[in-house]
Amino acid sequence: MAHDVAALAAELTQMAAADHESAVRANSDDPAEQLAWRRLTARHGDRLNEIMREFGWPTADLVGEEAARAAWLIAQHADRLLDVQRRALQLMEQAVSAGLASPRDLAFLRDRTLVNEGRKQICGTRIAGVKDGAPVPWPCEEPERVDELRAEVGIEPFDEYVARFSMT
Repeated sequence: MAHDVAALAAELTQMAAADHESAVRANSDDPAEQLAWRRLTARHGDRLNEIMREFGWPTADLVGEEAARAAWLIAQHADRLLDVQRRALQLMEQAVSAGLASPRDLAFLRDRTLVNEGRKQICGTRIAGVKDGAPVPWPCEEPERVDELRAEVGIEPFDEYVARFSMT
């Protein structure tokens, strides 16, 4: 089992590195680049689904901090595999409840999954676009409480967060 876990940690880390390397393709104007990104994230999402079936959520206790973060990134980018994102969200919620995963990471995955389902997000982590040089979030459940909800999970206030993406 220890060998399996070490191999799993290495595999997750390698998948995240490949993801990071090709992330520029996601917003490329070249359809071939976009397709390559979709194929990569779909392949990784499918593999994460197999991993979750065998091991549950890959927590830092199981695979180490770097590989656990990699699993979260892979789940984040599995946008076209909603069943995988929902499963990751469910398992990660259990891990957070047990103190084995990051509430902050969970908030990002929850918002992303909600937006992918066409629903309102909670913490305002997903940006819909830019209007008048300022990033605009996808609609939120309770827009007036976004900063309070973000603070509860350790995310900076919305204005500070979007200042990094600002076009002004």
